[in-house]
Amino acid sequence: MLEHVSIKDPGNRRDARAPGLAALAGLVADETRAACLLALLDGRAWTAGELARHAGVAASTLSEHLDKLVAGGLLAEERQGRHRYVRLVDTRIAQLLEDLAAEVAPDPARRPRGLRASTAGSAMARARTCYDHLAGRLGITVTDALTAQGLLDIEGRVGLTEAGLRWFAGNGIALDLTTRRPLARACLDWTERRPHLAGAAGAALCRHALDAGWCVRIGTERAVKVTPSGERALHELLGIEAVSLR
Repeated sequence: MLEHVSIKDPGNRRDARAPGLAALAGLVADETRAACLLALLDGRAWTAGELARHAGVAASTLSEHLDKLVAGGLLAEERQGRHRYVRLVDTRIAQLLEDLAAEVAPDPARRPRGLRASTAGSAMARARTCYDHLAGRLGITVTDALTAQGLLDIEGRVGLTEAGLRWFAGNGIALDLTTRRPLARACLDWTERRPHLAGAAGAALCRHALDAGWCVRIGTERAVKVTPSGERALHELLGIEAVSLR
């Protein structure tokens, strides 16, 4: 009977990772720090002054936030002369931030203020970098083309096919096959709400596109633009029509 059952104190069974997860969430749960982290998704190192202007806060305030992000392991820093540069620690942090950002729909009530802001938003939606791979409509278009030609499986167990590996090698796009990073990964695009190619293959393709002049960075954020030579290359290699890249 129940009255004879001895119920022992189970003790504290809380997951040992809980404090760390709470601390991580606390680092991101500040609008100024979140703005800085999202800006650093362009894959480049920013000075503290640049981030302060971007976030719209005083340099002293921004410095305190950067100290917390560095101490928390999200940012790495280096100093050159009187300048302090910071960047995301690695691709794992970038992936975490992109995955979190993809779950946050833009507030429809906060419309871009002015033509310049509207134009910048349109450019970001059209083509941008997502840390070190292509995103926006450009990223989706390239991912769809790779999938349609049997070079990439983005729906099942995401990965390059044998034909895909040959395509990368044949076009001089070097893949790092020694990294522990996944060769191919689906990254949910926050503007298109569909997955684009990430991972080592996505990074290699983005790097090649920039180095070969297929794409150029525009503005001060992550937006990129496909060049005429890029339009020709993507049409010849993947059958992508130029009109879909503009």
